[in-house]
Amino acid sequence: MVGIFFVVLMAHTAYGDVSYSFPEEMKTGSVIGNIAKDLGLDMDTLSSREARIDIGDNRQRFCHINLNTGELTVAERIDREEICGKKASCVIKMELVLEIPLELHRFVLNIQDINDNSPQFKQSLIKFEIRESAEKGSRYLLDEAYDADIGMNSVQSYVIQENEHFLLSVLTRANGRKYGELVLNKELDREQQKEVTLILTAVDGGTPPRSGTVAVHVTVLDANDNAPVFSQAVYKVSLPENSPVDTVVVTVSATDADEGQNGEVTYEFGHLSERLMDTFSLDSMSGEIKLTGLIDYEDESSIELPIQAKDGQGLGSHCSVIIDVTDVNDNAPRIISKSIKISIPENALPGTEVGIINVQDRDSANNGQVRCFIQQNVPFKLVPSIKNYYSLVTTGELDRELLADYNITITATDEGSPPLSSTKNIHLTVADVNDNPPVFQEQNYRAHVQENNKPGSSICSVSATDPDWRQNGTVVYSLLSSDVGGAPVSSFLSINGDTGVIHAVRSFDYEQLKSFKVLVLARDNGSPPLSSNVTVNVFITDENDNSPQILYPSLEGNSFMTEMVPKVAQARSLVSKVIAVDADSGQNAWLSYHIIKATDPGLFTIGVHSGEIRTQRDISESDSMKQNLIVSVRDNGQPSLSATCALYLLVSDNLAEVPELKDMSRDESSSKLTFYLITALVSISTFFLTFIIIILAVKFCRRRKPRLLFDGAVAIPSAYLPPNYAEVEGAGTLRSTYNYDAYLTTGSRTSDFKFVRSYNEGTLTADLTLKKPQSAVDDLEGLDAEMNDSFQMFAFLFFVLMAQTAYGDMSYSFPEEMKRGSVIGNIAKDLVLDVNRLSSRKARIDTEGSSFMTEMVPKAAQARSLVSKVIAVDADSGQNAWLSYHIIKATDPGLFTIGVHSGEIRTQRDISGSDSMKQNLIVSVRDNGQPSLSATCALYLLISDNLAEVPELKDMSRDESSSKLTFYLIIALVSVSTFFLTFIIIILAVRFCRRRKPRLLFDGAVAIPSAYLPPNYAEVEGAGTLRSTYNYDAYLTTGSRTSDFKFVRSYNEGTLTADLTLKKPQSAVDDLEGLDGVNIPFSESPL
Repeated sequence: MVGIFFVVLMAHTAYGDVSYSFPEEMKTGSVIGNIAKDLGLDMDTLSSREARIDIGDNRQRFCHINLNTGELTVAERIDREEICGKKASCVIKMELVLEIPLELHRFVLNIQDINDNSPQFKQSLIKFEIRESAEKGSRYLLDEAYDADIGMNSVQSYVIQENEHFLLSVLTRANGRKYGELVLNKELDREQQKEVTLILTAVDGGTPPRSGTVAVHVTVLDANDNAPVFSQAVYKVSLPENSPVDTVVVTVSATDADEGQNGEVTYEFGHLSERLMDTFSLDSMSGEIKLTGLIDYEDESSIELPIQAKDGQGLGSHCSVIIDVTDVNDNAPRIISKSIKISIPENALPGTEVGIINVQDRDSANNGQVRCFIQQNVPFKLVPSIKNYYSLVTTGELDRELLADYNITITATDEGSPPLSSTKNIHLTVADVNDNPPVFQEQNYRAHVQENNKPGSSICSVSATDPDWRQNGTVVYSLLSSDVGGAPVSSFLSINGDTGVIHAVRSFDYEQLKSFKVLVLARDNGSPPLSSNVTVNVFITDENDNSPQILYPSLEGNSFMTEMVPKVAQARSLVSKVIAVDADSGQNAWLSYHIIKATDPGLFTIGVHSGEIRTQRDISESDSMKQNLIVSVRDNGQPSLSATCALYLLVSDNLAEVPELKDMSRDESSSKLTFYLITALVSISTFFLTFIIIILAVKFCRRRKPRLLFDGAVAIPSAYLPPNYAEVEGAGTLRSTYNYDAYLTTGSRTSDFKFVRSYNEGTLTADLTLKKPQSAVDDLEGLDAEMNDSFQMFAFLFFVLMAQTAYGDMSYSFPEEMKRGSVIGNIAKDLVLDVNRLSSRKARIDTEGSSFMTEMVPKAAQARSLVSKVIAVDADSGQNAWLSYHIIKATDPGLFTIGVHSGEIRTQRDISGSDSMKQNLIVSVRDNGQPSLSATCALYLLISDNLAEVPELKDMSRDESSSKLTFYLIIALVSVSTFFLTFIIIILAVRFCRRRKPRLLFDGAVAIPSAYLPPNYAEVEGAGTLRSTYNYDAYLTTGSRTSDFKFVRSYNEGTLTADLTLKKPQSAVDDLEGLDGVNIPFSESPL
């Protein structure tokens, strides 16, 4: 089939609609037009706006829209005759709907007819009976051919087969239809031809034309002079629609002048459609037309019925019955939802369009006028737009949490009489928007957990609700990132994201952490998610899991403490005090003190709550000089925990009478320098005495007068009684550390010297000293030189070797931060020592101790570097024992900071070259009692990257009376050495003067005994902290050949003055007179 494609675009002046004309029977998928371009729509947004074709009341979908190109295409076969019948215009109204945002456009499809149907006759054979007496010119009506097409494509002409008797006359009816009449052109003669058969052809005006044929059979009869005649050529009647069946529409009437059979008239319909054949009936004898079906004004407002009347001989005539169907209000309005959103978000603004409503009434005039409204009190209304269209819009805010669904009833009423109405229910769902954050049931939560709990146990749960729907209302719990005591909170707690149950990740220790806070986040799964948080306060409940800790006497390293008790002590005299703390709190930290064992149970008593040990009575002569006490400290927990300590009390009014404490340990770090000085003094004296003896022997052998022997003075060396020190170790007290300021020079031959100064604060006062047993010295010999690794600077080690009459000291220089194990030098080779004998001689590196608190800080120290640490204890319990540390005064307040709870002193920033090399800090330690009590201490910090650059600390106090024994030993050593050298020089001078070889000078030795210097003692009182340790300033020289010397000066705060020292009994001096032969060598170099 060849189709002609017509596309007509019409711009509607009122509504902006478009119209498309195209032929019927186009192939599926053929393009009708580009509606997006014609309406000015953006083709790129058609898909996102969900464009679609609404077919409305049409029973079939005629076209589609291509969302990519905006083109309308044929959806299925379109047959104009089936859709519109014989209507001159076949128009289909359709709508283009865009959902987002809602927009509606009407367009019209005008279907053009094509010549796709051939003319057809109702019957395949037309019969006529004509009398032979018929006159020339008589006309006989032929059946009309029916062509479903319209216009030029319908029947335009008829053609009759050529013959000698009949002609064809083609006529036009008032409605434009063509019909034919058979005209007698020559009289018939029955005797010659009884029958005549002709072919009638109907031809339409299409291109190419189509045709249909029918056979016309004429039978020649005797004469029938008159044909039937209708009373009216056209019958017009009015019939209301919906008239009942069997209603008489009209009665047609025709008469025939003939008589008999020739005058009998019968009626029949001309060509009718099947629908009309089913709607009307015609009584063939009476001509009465009845209604056999329903007629509808809305389907067809005017109906034409062709009627034929024939007599008994076949003569006939035609008339037409035209029925005007009148409208009645028989159609209620129809409500059609063109585009209704099933759901609308709850955050839609007032005036948001929800959908488009179309109201249709097929009635006419007032019967088709419709009003549309909403009766309920809902936040929606109808806004009229174009004709018979309404927009359903919101009038207020929506809240799904208050009302999630709306059933809207729309009523449409026409203006007929009586009025008809219809309703339509529209169900709208309010879509949830994540507009509600989770809400916790409580403003904050408190959780109590017993310390030493099992990891993984639950401690509490939190709960939050969200009124939103589905994922917007699904709550997930998590812990906000934070730190608890410097550690992430995730290392303490975990939370179940679904249930909100909080679990302990670790076992808690009340003594380390008493309480902390954590933020729990509740977040929904909306987009974007909303959240809220709540504070959970976690309180650790104390258990009695800590035994009392005895601070004094110290239990670390030694398990006992020795106290001196004067014999003159009276009753209730304070002897000592046991100080203990308990890390627990409350009644678990209430401590009581008890003596559980004593040498003399009636001599001493202890305060149950104070820990003070006092005499119960005066000390008598009969009391043992050694008293042992075992003290127990118990807490008040359930069950009670305890700790014990042992005290050894020495009763004496003269230190010389103190018995030997072979079972008591001695301070391992006591006066190494003094030991070296005594060893050097004894060595030189022995060498000097030997030298003198050799000289005397030579002289006597030569019988010469030994004048030189009378010039020397031999002093009886004093016995060595090393000083005793008290040391306090354990929790809360500082051990003394070693800090060295070294001033080194080398290469001088006359007066070069090496200067070593050590400072440390916290020296004991002179009147309070304890003796330290000898075993401590022996134990310390095995300690490694790495004991000071925790200090910030490397200490230089000085090794002293006394070779012959001079001091051949060794000095090693090396950079800081060397790796452990790096070689500094070969001291055995440098000191000419036998490497194979170092082990058997128990060679070791020794350093000197000090107690004046000075810390060395390297210039290279960066921010947050640890410099030192202040440790303090408080004998109270609970919050009264909670300590805080504060720097109350500093040379540079911005350089150092102290941990409030840890006491760690750290740098706040990098040390720069402009910072003072001397930094003083005053630290205050406060408890948490009411009122708060405090204590202060001073720290001196020296900044240097080279020990040789450390300035003299002229502004730091030193006790001029410290370490008299060391001072005396130095004087004695220098005196003996000087005397020895002078003696040798004199002998050499005499020998040279006499021009004799001075052999005796190398063989004799004169020993210069040292003077007896009593040791100094210090005593510990109070809380057991050290009052005094020993600090030495050492001046060392190397490389000199003649006048080099070693000068050792000892400083110590609180050293006993001369009038307060204990006298050494004569027996001790006598005992030491026999020690001349004792030699404590420092090197293997020959003297």
